[in-house]
Amino acid sequence: MAKNRTQSDDVKTKNGQQTMVYDAEQIQVLEGLEAVRRRPGMYIGGTDAKALHHMVYEVVDNAIDEAMQGRCDHIWVTIHKDQSVSGEDNGAGIPVGIQKQTGLPALTVVMTKLHAGGKFGGGGYKVSGGLHGVGVSAVNALSTWMETTVKRNGKIYRQRFERGVPVTDVEVIGTCDPEDTGTIQHFLRDDTIFQVLEYDWNTLVTRFREMAFLTRGVDITFIDERVDPPREINFYFEGGVKTFVRYLNRNRTTLHSPIYVNQEVETTQVEAAIQYTDGYNESVFAFANTINTPDGGTHLTGLRTAVTRQINDYARKNGFLKDNDPNFTGEDTRQGMTAIVSVKVLEPQFEGQNKLKLLNNEVRYHVEQAVSEAMGTWMEENPREAKRIIEKCRTAFRAREAARKARDLVIRKSALESMTLPGKLADCSSRDPKESELYIVEGDSAGGSAKQGRDRRFQAILPLRGKILNVEKTSLDKALGNKEIQALVTALGTNIGDNFDITGLRYDRVIIMTDADVDGAHIRTLLLTLFFRYMEPLVVRGHLYIAQPPLYRVQVTRRENGKAKRESIYVYDDNALERMRQELGDENVRIEQRYKGLGEMNPEQLWETTMNPENRTLLQVTVEDAAEADQIFDMLMGSSVPPRRRFIQTHAHEVRNLDV
Repeated sequence: MAKNRTQSDDVKTKNGQQTMVYDAEQIQVLEGLEAVRRRPGMYIGGTDAKALHHMVYEVVDNAIDEAMQGRCDHIWVTIHKDQSVSGEDNGAGIPVGIQKQTGLPALTVVMTKLHAGGKFGGGGYKVSGGLHGVGVSAVNALSTWMETTVKRNGKIYRQRFERGVPVTDVEVIGTCDPEDTGTIQHFLRDDTIFQVLEYDWNTLVTRFREMAFLTRGVDITFIDERVDPPREINFYFEGGVKTFVRYLNRNRTTLHSPIYVNQEVETTQVEAAIQYTDGYNESVFAFANTINTPDGGTHLTGLRTAVTRQINDYARKNGFLKDNDPNFTGEDTRQGMTAIVSVKVLEPQFEGQNKLKLLNNEVRYHVEQAVSEAMGTWMEENPREAKRIIEKCRTAFRAREAARKARDLVIRKSALESMTLPGKLADCSSRDPKESELYIVEGDSAGGSAKQGRDRRFQAILPLRGKILNVEKTSLDKALGNKEIQALVTALGTNIGDNFDITGLRYDRVIIMTDADVDGAHIRTLLLTLFFRYMEPLVVRGHLYIAQPPLYRVQVTRRENGKAKRESIYVYDDNALERMRQELGDENVRIEQRYKGLGEMNPEQLWETTMNPENRTLLQVTVEDAAEADQIFDMLMGSSVPPRRRFIQTHAHEVRNLDV
């Protein structure tokens, strides 16, 4: 007769230590969508803001798949007042008939079974975002409730789910015109799972704009009912990726109109647009079946190879490169280039569920062939514009040689000094990068306080004097002539630009610590520009942080049992100060000190508020959308003044109590 297990039954003693029992009773089988609820990170990347928005993308991606089949030309997305989201399309509608394998309605199968759908070779979809088949079912699992409405065969069907479990059958709730078809997915995210519950308008706008660029002829309407009156925006781009490139370059000086490619090579549909600007940075973005692949892949490799080869072939054929001249490198031909490559692939192979990189080998050669043919023809037909591109590459070649010499000088200087680090760097004693961190500090005064207040075991301090060079407006060789940038590159140990090597990084956390004023914000932006343009893996891999020093030290009076109790606390922004005043009353909150700069804090205060891992607040710098980040850096730090003026005028009201 089996006995009831107690807590002690699950623990046994071995070699004097207690360990948990591991036997057949510990083996669990998760039924249905329970696995998604237990481990959401495996399906949508986590439970943070990025994952919350990914729920919306999964629903809209299904509608985009319908558009790619030519069955849908309009998509509506609405955030409702109760924070629920609905996505509607006028596609074919999810099938509602009985699915033979399960004996259940196809609608129920799609919504409740992982790896179920019409994209596994059944003929329903020629091209789609992938074959994982967990998208909409994962959304269902992670929602408090979800309702799916289908218009098909002249009838309107509906089924409701709660936390992934059907609570109604597939019901007929009305009739419609047989020509009127489509699907509506309406869901409310589960607030017991997600850490962030508010959708960001700008994040979704950026994503839907991108989708409309990549799916020519589809109309996307986005409505936000959380505000009064509701706000609405519509995206429709007949020009496809050519319009996308023009949009990215709207604040830049361009050398020619976009070179456009739209060709089907075997089973791959290749669409690309290329346009050169007078800038120094490459802005290239790759998509596969409308999915952004930030780590690139074979389609991006094909584009870059074709561009470099065609420019070299044209330059030699027309005498711009002599017999003894070396070919332009990929680095030369990409300087100032803005490009989009978008491929539609029958069976895409991605790296992981998050689809960061395309792996299909054949796609490289398909893209290379299509781009080579189109670009070669364009250069022959537009010799004046082609010459501008060649001259741009020649200038880039000279700058690359100068940058190489400057880099070699930095490395050689270190070698001559027995590989010593910059004199201003106060290094940490630990030689383990995983436990080490570098504070980049504004000014010698703050640097002195930071050096005295730090934990010397794992914290290094690098003070910077003044403002570093704006690398958005200059070439890399000139940037490397700046002593502050030289010191930073040497301290990090990663090199810079195309020679950047993340394996040489000496510190796991690189922390920017500047004053809480306009000058501090400017220095922080200059450093972020340098890291984004020439050390991007540092940002992408999560090594870059921004320290949050306090803005005020205030004396707070609280009354307990009729007695007044006073204490000094640190407040980090004006909103927190205002909340404190509302809670305790103005008379009980007295500002003792307003910190204009880090140098005004003594070493103990700086350690306590900004450097002590137990107390400090660090903001990790991430790149959610590379194209949008590229736009922002170009607008804020580039040569064009009007867009920057408009941005400042639009956001000036958000600045509070900054000493200008």
